[in-house]
Amino acid sequence: MAKKTNSTTLGILIFPGFPMACLTSCIEPLRAANEISGQDAFSWTVVAEKNEPVQSSAGVTFSPDCTLADLKTLDHLLFASSPNSVFENPSKANAALQRLLRGKTQLGAISGGVFPFARTRLTGNQPLSVHWCYEAAFQAEFPDIPIQDTVICTDGAFTTISGASAVFDHMLTLIEDRLGGDIMAEVACWFQHPFIRSAAMSQKVPALSTAKSQDLLPKQVARAIQHFAEHIENPIQISEVAEAVGLSARSLERGFKKATGQSPLSYYRKMRMNQARQLVLYTNDPIAEVAYMVGYATPGSFIRHYRETFGVTPISDRCAKNSMRVGSDDVLPSG
Repeated sequence: MAKKTNSTTLGILIFPGFPMACLTSCIEPLRAANEISGQDAFSWTVVAEKNEPVQSSAGVTFSPDCTLADLKTLDHLLFASSPNSVFENPSKANAALQRLLRGKTQLGAISGGVFPFARTRLTGNQPLSVHWCYEAAFQAEFPDIPIQDTVICTDGAFTTISGASAVFDHMLTLIEDRLGGDIMAEVACWFQHPFIRSAAMSQKVPALSTAKSQDLLPKQVARAIQHFAEHIENPIQISEVAEAVGLSARSLERGFKKATGQSPLSYYRKMRMNQARQLVLYTNDPIAEVAYMVGYATPGSFIRHYRETFGVTPISDRCAKNSMRVGSDDVLPSG
């Protein structure tokens, strides 16, 4: 779409393996807002590091409108990528990004795009929104960057968005700011998107092996899960968790099985394995170090539990991931 000087301008910087849903969730609500309002209120540009087609995680290829180096000043530029994405020429890319910042472009990232965004080192120690399925890998690579569990983080100079649905919410906010609440509401209704989340809303995290999110579980079960999450690196006994939530170990066992279909121990181990898989797939940390980071004193038991959970060893899983032509989508691959 051609840029109009009176438009609010958005660029989506795509990397190989980017989630296609993030791109369409940016563009479609803005297109609808233009159509409903009868104005060219928004314009958008698909940007890439190089002037060549970029394949999405779904295998669909997109041709960029321009390269990052040739990009003129925009109102917003959002990174869209897998967690493993990097610039081929980081110094040239950073120079282009710094030029955009001087021109008052609001930089940000969607889902896995927060990784190459943070790798630019432009974000400093400002908090960023990171999708819950990438938190462990992000913390391992960027221990000094605070993570927010909100769907969108607009603290400081940057905008980070946890996933494709949250992008849609953010676009609705831009529409309301530019065209008012009536147009925003009509756009939302066009796409049957009746519940518009605020940026401050916490991300929904699924309870393992259930159709519920954790906030829909019984309170004592949800509190136990929170204790598990706080003791990944330094494992805690199930009896200690039961005491902390005011239950006997037997009552916690019954409550867990009723709510999740699993014992507390199985649930806890799966939590640790899921976090380990983030570190295996999205970092280069040695497997022995990953084992230590999720509470195993030696790699042997860790590798056995990993294989029981996912059907492959950590090394095989990492090799398979690295051999894929494209990156992952918004969700960590399941076992």
